Amino acid sequence: MLTELTVSNYAIAEKVELNFNKGMTALTGETGAGKSIVLDALGLAMGGRADAGTVRHGAKRADITASFDISRIPEARQWLEAHELDDPDHCILRRTISKEGRSRAFINGQPCPLSQLKELGGMLMDIHSQHQHQSLLRKETHRKLLDEFAGAEALLEQTRAAWKTWHQTRQKLEQRRQNADEAEARIQLLRYQVEELDRLALEAGEQEALEREQEQLAQADTVLHGSHQAAMLCTEDETSAAGLIRQALQQLEQLPVEVPALSDTLQMLSEAEIQISEAGDNLRRFVDDYEADPARLAEVEERLSAIYQMARKHRITPEQLPEFHQSLTDELAELDGGEGSLERLEAELAEQRASFNELAHQLTEKRQQAAVDLDQRIAEELGQLSMPSVQFVTHLNRNAGGEPAPHGLEDIEFLVSANPGQPARPLAKVASGGELSRISLAIQVVVAQTSTTPTLVFDEVDVGIGGGTAEVVGRLLRSLGENGQVLCVTHLAQVAAQSHQHLFVSKFTEAEATYSRIEALDDQGRIDEVARMLGGMDMTKQTMAHAKEMFVKGQATHH
Repeated sequence: MLTELTVSNYAIAEKVELNFNKGMTALTGETGAGKSIVLDALGLAMGGRADAGTVRHGAKRADITASFDISRIPEARQWLEAHELDDPDHCILRRTISKEGRSRAFINGQPCPLSQLKELGGMLMDIHSQHQHQSLLRKETHRKLLDEFAGAEALLEQTRAAWKTWHQTRQKLEQRRQNADEAEARIQLLRYQVEELDRLALEAGEQEALEREQEQLAQADTVLHGSHQAAMLCTEDETSAAGLIRQALQQLEQLPVEVPALSDTLQMLSEAEIQISEAGDNLRRFVDDYEADPARLAEVEERLSAIYQMARKHRITPEQLPEFHQSLTDELAELDGGEGSLERLEAELAEQRASFNELAHQLTEKRQQAAVDLDQRIAEELGQLSMPSVQFVTHLNRNAGGEPAPHGLEDIEFLVSANPGQPARPLAKVASGGELSRISLAIQVVVAQTSTTPTLVFDEVDVGIGGGTAEVVGRLLRSLGENGQVLCVTHLAQVAAQSHQHLFVSKFTEAEATYSRIEALDDQGRIDEVARMLGGMDMTKQTMAHAKEMFVKGQATHH
């Protein structure tokens, strides 16, 4: 709900700071005092059109900040989180307008497009005014209110998800049909390429292994020669490594005395002779058994050549060939009888359309049942508001050709017939400003228990009524306030007396400048204002007594 509104240098308001509570708040004051400032400022905070002419004379800019408690508005919290503007329980909307007409918008201190301010503002507040943009004139609002009244939000989400799946498949199918010739050519090319790669049958890591084998086979003669020379140096003659170590051992063994310090050295030389002799034997066996294999070398080189040629053909590295082969195989399977084939997509589309239709028909049935109840209950409220001849109709208009839409198979529109015998027509074409406000009030009273918009603003909902009907309007507004928050600009004492909170708007002149003042009234101040609304400037004892009686009755009545 709205918790605070700060207005600076807007119209004749230099600085206004207002705190709001849950319940019904009445705004009253003399004509021209500036009651519209609050509503106009709220409209701007919700993303309404800015006008440089509203900036207070002599100021550089107008600044409007509206703070909301969103702890019980999950839709708004989710929106803020999705746009990375979230604050646990609070939301601050700000709008500035320069004297040149430039406008800037902010959400929780971050600059944002005006479209986002409008989108979020619609979740926080609904303004019913003769001069403001009215959501009640939009079909989207009609559908939202009916679905909430019917308790069909979950079914609507399921229908929307089914439509999205069906729509994506239809787009994919249309694209495939448009590109059928290209797709067929692509299939033929893929078949050829996959068959070619199938014949190559390259396995992961095979190319690297072949390159290592090729290197060894190509150096076979060098390996044999080197191994033979190594064997000769190890053991073949007296100058070999084994022969030289043997001579060293003989020199130490022939010493005239035993030298203990050389015992470890003798041991190492003996072990070295044995190891070198074994190494020489291994080398001789290797040379005897090792054979160069020119045929295998030719085979390996031919295989590598085929691999390199295939990689060049597809302009990739040899190492990428196995993965590339798999990707072409998958694409071919997708296009040629797989999930991407025309036949498969057509079957999927039919199946998804059937799923959508099932959900959409359930949604239609719920809407039809709820529409009958809604029309009847709104008619009862309109009767209380002295509009018994107005017929209210919730019209379900089937989509052209039964074409699926995200919201189901029909549009929802509220229609009214102002006089008996006249056909029901859209609200915007029939209802006057005052009538529309009262129709809005009747609708909101009925859907109050299910509507997710927490703050409702009514501008002069009581235009053209009086007496008992005015008291009914006040009672209905107070009833709405019990379940949320209602702001109401009124000229009727019967309405103001029933509010939970009362703001009085006045204006004064100081140093040749005009200012607007808005103040919250205490109980005595409220009685005085109700008396003014009843008797104008002539404050008699009877007027004051009537005002007090009206105020006490309005506050004591529980609805």
